[in-house]
Amino acid sequence: MNLFLDSDILLDVILDRIPHYEFSGQVLLLADQPDFYCCTTVHALLNVHYVTKRHLGLKIANEAVVVLFNKVHIIPEDSTTIEQAMQSDFKDFEDAVQYFAAKSAGADAIITRNIKDYTNSTIPVLTAEQFLNTL
Repeated sequence: MNLFLDSDILLDVILDRIPHYEFSGQVLLLADQPDFYCCTTVHALLNVHYVTKRHLGLKIANEAVVVLFNKVHIIPEDSTTIEQAMQSDFKDFEDAVQYFAAKSAGADAIITRNIKDYTNSTIPVLTAEQFLNTL
């Protein structure tokens, strides 16, 4: 199963955000199982680094990116992704870019805490808890 992990899921784990950490952490652990292909974008890693640096400092931000880089697959955001996002009905450009990157990677689901940001998605959009309840 191909899961696109939005940056909020990754940040829940890195920043130990309670109460979201538990479910987000369980989803991230699926990346270690052969039946799951967990992916995210370069943009999401940039968000993780930026937010982690502000909260926990540069060293931990750098370490977090290394861990995530080695754990999940990084999918591209290219000019086609940007064009699709610009032409879409998504209200938020960043979410549109993430959606079209996930779509181009063949994601079976988008895992996020911001389901409302993906109302135009043709890919199922679930919170970590909702997704884990489907297993």
